[in-house]
Amino acid sequence: MLRPVLLSAALLSVFASSAYAASPLTTVAERSGFASTGRYAEVETLCKQFQARYPKQVRCLEFGRTPENRPMLALAVSNTGALTAQEAQRRKLPVLLVQGGIHAGEIDGKDAGFLALREALDGKAARGALDKQVLLFVPVFNVDGHERFGRWNRPNQRGPVEMGWRSTAQNYNLNRDYMKADAPEMQHMLALVNAWDPLAYVDLHVTDGAQFEPDVSIQVEPVHAGDAALRVAGAALRDNVMADLAKQGSDPKPYYISFAENDNPQSGFVDTVSNPRFSTGYFQLRNRFAMLVETHSWKDYPTRVRITRNTIVSLLEQMAQHGAGWRKTALEADARAEKLAGSELPLSYRTTDKSRLIDFRGYAYTRTPSEVSGALMTRYDETTPQVWTVPLREEIVPDLNVVAPKAGYLVPAAQAAMVGAKLRQHGVRFQVLAGAPGRLPVETFRATQVKFGAKSFEGRQTAQVTGEWQREQREIGAGALYVPVNQPKARLVVALLEPRAPDSLQAWGSFNTAYESKEYMEEYVAEDVARKQLAADPQLAAQFRDRLASDPAFANSPHARLEFFARRHSSWDERLNLYPVLRTDATPAP
Repeated sequence: MLRPVLLSAALLSVFASSAYAASPLTTVAERSGFASTGRYAEVETLCKQFQARYPKQVRCLEFGRTPENRPMLALAVSNTGALTAQEAQRRKLPVLLVQGGIHAGEIDGKDAGFLALREALDGKAARGALDKQVLLFVPVFNVDGHERFGRWNRPNQRGPVEMGWRSTAQNYNLNRDYMKADAPEMQHMLALVNAWDPLAYVDLHVTDGAQFEPDVSIQVEPVHAGDAALRVAGAALRDNVMADLAKQGSDPKPYYISFAENDNPQSGFVDTVSNPRFSTGYFQLRNRFAMLVETHSWKDYPTRVRITRNTIVSLLEQMAQHGAGWRKTALEADARAEKLAGSELPLSYRTTDKSRLIDFRGYAYTRTPSEVSGALMTRYDETTPQVWTVPLREEIVPDLNVVAPKAGYLVPAAQAAMVGAKLRQHGVRFQVLAGAPGRLPVETFRATQVKFGAKSFEGRQTAQVTGEWQREQREIGAGALYVPVNQPKARLVVALLEPRAPDSLQAWGSFNTAYESKEYMEEYVAEDVARKQLAADPQLAAQFRDRLASDPAFANSPHARLEFFARRHSSWDERLNLYPVLRTDATPAP
């Protein structure tokens, strides 16, 4: 406990100095020596005050309302005068979106952001950086959760005294919602992103987990996933920020600092590519950078705010130096995405078992059986630093690949309203077919197995499907959607509409009724149908006998045995288990 206490004392003396106290733009956090954080009313006040103090450099924007009718606020900041999305685009300026409080108990980003912003505007930090970019600062994403204020909302986190809640007022975890976008807050955020098209989206968090010395992790994509040229730029962004933080005394890591096995330090660490329900998995699908910043929950609040502030300042400096070149690379990635139809694309990634040993600065610890839980309990001694030698698995490879359709996807009219609304939220281009194309050669996906989630997850019943695309002819009516692959967001299109993609509309349960049998045949009717089929078709009778002999589960299931014949009857629902999105190799005629 000695090291964090000493850090706190030093930081408190700096942050509580008269220079901070004299500024009208200070936060509750600064005035309290970073013991406390303010309520959301402070964000509303500061947003207006920053605009009033710097009218040519700051614009306070409301970009949505929460379910509890609170304003969602952002500050557009630049010395260039480009304080609208249209002007930033016209001037070809890189936009850096820094977002705090997606989990409102992890609120370092709000207080660090206001501090870094004031220092940058006053020329005390990142001098000249705002001459070459636009900073879009969202102090609190989860506004309603922020106002669910309490002392123990984060029991494994040191400070502030009170903080907000992890989920929204509707109990959504926004950091699982980037793809399905069910929460109104996420829909507003995506609209903001579509308007401003940020080159980099920075997601500020605080970890959960064990006790050790490293104080922050910096993860960026594209690095392991996404466009190849953007991966190089993403690695440079990550490494440059980590180098800046190291110069200021931090010990940053490029992987999420959570043990491979829960509560077991010797299990080491595993680097991963997050699925696109998370920010870092999502933005690489748009050919843009996402950075996940995770300060360590067991560092005290002054320490965490300082590190987060340092990260934001570094990002401003990196964008000023490299943003124009990285923006060019991103736009080139957009152009390459417009040629991805028919290409093989990864839907998911996995970390291999290959590992190397690393030295990791932890603390002495014991693992003993607990008389309370009955499990092994780890206790750390923060007065005794200790270097752990542990495995790190960091080789990441594609897991499930798919060849994108040669043209695009067709969404029948029955699903067009729901799917079209989601595509609009993500800024995906599509067209509504006014006329009926008629019978077309397409690819269809029929699920051979469907595994529904055992319980609700983020308000959805998930559905994993097994099956393959097959060619056949289907009737396409008026009102269907055509979604071309060849567009800047091609990877996002595929991730949304491929049924086996981990966060597709299908995976989140948007089409679950397609896998529900509605019409049926009574058993006594099925018995008569089966006998007629057996008598009429000796080959079918032989197949039935072979199945009985080779498949005990089938032989012991009266339902399965009758279904064997029902599937061959004209009354069988040919749409059962048919995924209601099709693939096409040709653009439908107007």
